[in-house]
Amino acid sequence: MESKNLLYPVNSLITREQREQRMNQRPLLIWFTGLSGSGKSTLAVQLEYALFQQGFNVFFLDGDALRTGLNSDLGFSEEHRSENIRRAGEVCRVMLDSGLIVLTAFISPFRTDRERVKHIIGQDRYFEVYVDTPLEICEQRDVKGLYTKARRAELKNFTGVDSPYEVPLCPDAVIRTTEKTVEQATADLVKAILPRIRL
Repeated sequence: MESKNLLYPVNSLITREQREQRMNQRPLLIWFTGLSGSGKSTLAVQLEYALFQQGFNVFFLDGDALRTGLNSDLGFSEEHRSENIRRAGEVCRVMLDSGLIVLTAFISPFRTDRERVKHIIGQDRYFEVYVDTPLEICEQRDVKGLYTKARRAELKNFTGVDSPYEVPLCPDAVIRTTEKTVEQATADLVKAILPRIRL
């Protein structure tokens, strides 16, 4: 007998609509994608705080935290990176089902992986933010020294150096960090997201 035949998910007595009414918000995954050093995490944290200040129940799911916990068994091969994103999507689905607004900041360089996340959680609950920062600027901001190591071939499969980044074709928002301050970009995102999360 296959193991999947032994699984019987339990349905909650609480509906999605009831959770939305209790929290007075619509769940949404705000998925930041872009090169390492593009400013994804900085923007996500600022947006989380801005939405929290407006009374929303929000949570920033940190990719590095997942890497040191749930996904600590994964490396950085293309296969493992895809699995990292798949697991993140499943975690986000559970959090959205609880009624939360979730923010993430993954490089997530491959379109197929981002589309898989969208499929896992539902397109109506997915808001993609492409943080469009030129590679040379990202390298200048390289506080972790990752680009330097990649250029020395000490890191393999590093996005932007020896592994590609596939630019989103139809993101919900594009933030060019060379053109706007963090404060301006955050205000723009709040304005774009509010119609999606307000009841």
